Amino acid sequence: LPARQPAVVHPQFTEPEAALADAGHVVERVMLSAEDGFRLEAARVPESADLVIVGNPTNPTSVLHPLSALAALARDGRTLVVDEAFIDAVPDERGSVAPLLASGTRFPGNLVVLRSLTKTWGLAGLRIGYVLSDPGTVAALARHQPLWPVSAPALTAAEACCEPEALAEADQAARQVAADRAHLRSRLGEFSAAGLTVHGDPQAPFVLVSHPRARELREELRASGFAVRRGDTFPGLGPQWLRIAVRDKACTDQLTAALAEVLGRL
Repeated sequence: LPARQPAVVHPQFTEPEAALADAGHVVERVMLSAEDGFRLEAARVPESADLVIVGNPTNPTSVLHPLSALAALARDGRTLVVDEAFIDAVPDERGSVAPLLASGTRFPGNLVVLRSLTKTWGLAGLRIGYVLSDPGTVAALARHQPLWPVSAPALTAAEACCEPEALAEADQAARQVAADRAHLRSRLGEFSAAGLTVHGDPQAPFVLVSHPRARELREELRASGFAVRRGDTFPGLGPQWLRIAVRDKACTDQLTAALAEVLGRL
């Protein structure tokens, strides 16, 4: 794509910025703040940015940006890339721009939507997803694909993930994630007096939390058999941040029991 001034909205998945840097670009980081709930504000993005990448819902903040906020980023002469890798974990895929794009809705500039077929199904190692955009952009991207980029097992999984029965199961799974996330938030709220804070209004299958001794907390939980994601590898976050995956209620109760024990020791 003919981009000269790319910008990446952070905190978010780090691969887009890494890929742009590898291609020789100087990337503008647009930092959202915890004080604002990591909400997207179009005014923070430089007008001169001709390529903008944003996750929705965003990894690791779990924020689902409204369509109005994404539409405000669209500009003539700008490519807006929306990474919707986790949108199928949101009931009814609320907030997705993909249906609008697929229906022919016009946006200023150029819109590119990235989707994954493997998150809900725990098949990340198959590396299968797809892109939605105008035919010219899709053709330009295809010219830069490596040869044989997708394996036969991944293609088979892609077909299976798109069957009506699978779509219905995925929709039910998204609703179950929402219920399990509410339980996780409630249980984590029991530790607010111990300095643990759940940030924002999480809508993805994970929540972002902070604690002054997050590194020790993570290591102690690991020793107890629970792996939580460190946050300091994401631009804009520091060592006090952790990402916790949404699991079923039984697993959450086991996690919070271990958390109570660890926080008691700390």
